[in-house]
Amino acid sequence: MRKATIDPNRQCPKCRTAEHQVNIGYNRSGTRRCQCRICGMRYTPEPKKHEYPDEIKQQALRMYRSGASGRAIGKALGMNKANVYHWLRTEKKEPVESDE
Repeated sequence: MRKATIDPNRQCPKCRTAEHQVNIGYNRSGTRRCQCRICGMRYTPEPKKHEYPDEIKQQALRMYRSGASGRAIGKALGMNKANVYHWLRTEKKEPVESDE
């Protein structure tokens, strides 16, 4: 059986204990996977953020407003067209700030 180590930065997201946390390997992106021996929850302590920079988002929105399709924007920027459409939906929901 694996030895449980106590790391104050690593705690179970379900039961919030820092004791009895064991390493169980790595996921596809290369980050460490852990398991809580108390509740059995498997989790990634510090997952990688998969997010595009704001400059890319703004560039995609400008391209869309200039008449490019979502598919063309996705190909030009090397991303999925669903990302572009999601940004358009969330932009419409946000209130527009005026310069008055």
